[in-house]
Amino acid sequence: MKILVATEKPFAKKAVDGIRSIAEEAGHTLALLEKYTDKAQLLEAVADADALIVRSDKVTAEVIAAARNLKIVVRAGAGYDNVDLAAATARGIVVMNTPGQNSNAVAELALAMMIFMSRNRFTPGTGSELQGKTLGIHAYGNVGRLVGRKGKALGMNVVAFDPFITDVAVFAADGVEPVSSVEELYRRSDFLSLHIPATAETRGSIGYDRLMSMPKGATLVNTARKEVIDEEGLARALAEREDLKYVTDIAAAMQAELDERFGKRVFATPKKMGAETAEANVNAGLAAARQIAEFFATGCTRFQVNK
Repeated sequence: MKILVATEKPFAKKAVDGIRSIAEEAGHTLALLEKYTDKAQLLEAVADADALIVRSDKVTAEVIAAARNLKIVVRAGAGYDNVDLAAATARGIVVMNTPGQNSNAVAELALAMMIFMSRNRFTPGTGSELQGKTLGIHAYGNVGRLVGRKGKALGMNVVAFDPFITDVAVFAADGVEPVSSVEELYRRSDFLSLHIPATAETRGSIGYDRLMSMPKGATLVNTARKEVIDEEGLARALAEREDLKYVTDIAAAMQAELDERFGKRVFATPKKMGAETAEANVNAGLAAARQIAEFFATGCTRFQVNK
């Protein structure tokens, strides 16, 4: 089988070497398409691929149509909204992610952003500490759990909301208090760390009302997806509440306007950096290769997301 690694933003050499080793040991061949600049290059490269590994690359219906032999796509990372699931499902193509491989990197970034904003972006002036503050976590998955544990280690009070977790023991094991509603979560959080996916239900769900309900001096931290933010509502809340702050790993569509209007109260990383560590880069790539090898060997679809 031919496994194609198609990455505009390449994996580290160590990751590529590991992916190649896993593929070849399983009897497959590996092809690389790195730093491509045109969709046509991807369409040509994927034409005879049996498996595809991507990072944030767009696997559109057009790409899937061009891949006549494709059987599996693995997104090296947790989010998979860059893959057209409907088009893949229609072709009987399995789509997987690699949950947990980037989690620690994203969690560390979320806490770093909180410190950065609480210390006035490291500019002169009196800042504040995280210790004793209430950290709210919106969605208690792999990343949310790690953020909660790290927040506890810094002396924060941690509360969390996740409608899909009904066993309170999951929260109790980390010393985290579950709250009964998203409204309560925002009302209580000095720092609110977002970890919800971008779905039909969540797109544009975080905006004016949520922000206005937060405590004085609160900070919203987004290492999830920009699509979950109602940007107009965010701007309106920031305009009415001069104490609010917003920090994100995914620049808003109107980021330039936000920066101009609200100065040091908003910050966006120059590019998405949550998974940009050497460790996460390697972990996600190797996990993707192992999942493909196991799929071809045994039919395992453990991490399939388009069931």
